[in-house]
Amino acid sequence: MPVLNSAAKIQDEATKWRRLLHQNPELLYDVDETAAFIADKLRSFGVDEVVEGIGGTGVVGVIRGNRAGSRTIGLRADMDALPISERSGKEWSSKNAGKMHACGHDGHMAMLLGASSLLAETRNFAGSVALIFQPAEEGGGGGKAMIEDGLMERFSISEVYGMHNFPGMPVGEFAIRSGPIMAATDEFRIVIKGDGGHAAQPQKSVDPIVIGSQIVNAVQTIVSRNADPVGALVVSITEFHAGFAHNIIPGRPNLAEQSAPLRPKTGIWPSGGSRRSPK
Repeated sequence: MPVLNSAAKIQDEATKWRRLLHQNPELLYDVDETAAFIADKLRSFGVDEVVEGIGGTGVVGVIRGNRAGSRTIGLRADMDALPISERSGKEWSSKNAGKMHACGHDGHMAMLLGASSLLAETRNFAGSVALIFQPAEEGGGGGKAMIEDGLMERFSISEVYGMHNFPGMPVGEFAIRSGPIMAATDEFRIVIKGDGGHAAQPQKSVDPIVIGSQIVNAVQTIVSRNADPVGALVVSITEFHAGFAHNIIPGRPNLAEQSAPLRPKTGIWPSGGSRRSPK
């Protein structure tokens, strides 16, 4: 895919923005420093209007084109990170313990900042562009909060476009489709009530770990034997908590399970990462 010369010129600077954002991850709606950084950058680009605090900590910038037109198109990126400890060893690794941009929102912000810079400089379009930086994508419903705070009406936005990085796709390529593309997720927890006892006398107990292990195996048949093979479904057990001593059969282990349904008419790719929210 050809790259505009003007875009290539800001690649190094955009990389610096991404790494700075990666070093300073924040969670959910508590993205005050990130939002302030975004707002300052938008103002430095000469964006016509910068509004903070939409939907809590969301930021919206407006750029007006130099051609006649009344429509406003929204371009959206997310700002929050995940509650994960980074161990990448990179120079730009997270400085905030237990927080990491593991889902690529640092890249999303850098891309939209780069687009903002070019659009504010050239303005070679009709109507206006609304630059939407959303908090709390990872489980907090930040998009809904911004909409309920009047995002669409206040800025007269007629359409919104966003993009998501996709590791594994060749550099320079992108994918697009009509309709929803990512998965929505559902979560539930299974608590197994067994009868604990000493590991040396298993016959006197009902071992919930054995039961839980069988459940883990059986869950995999939901996709292979119970779901429509033409559709798409992901079911993953991501946590298994059991036991408190090496020689004791516990009474109650917990299985934390997550399922991501994907139907032919509603999506084609599963969401990755922690997946506590729709992607």
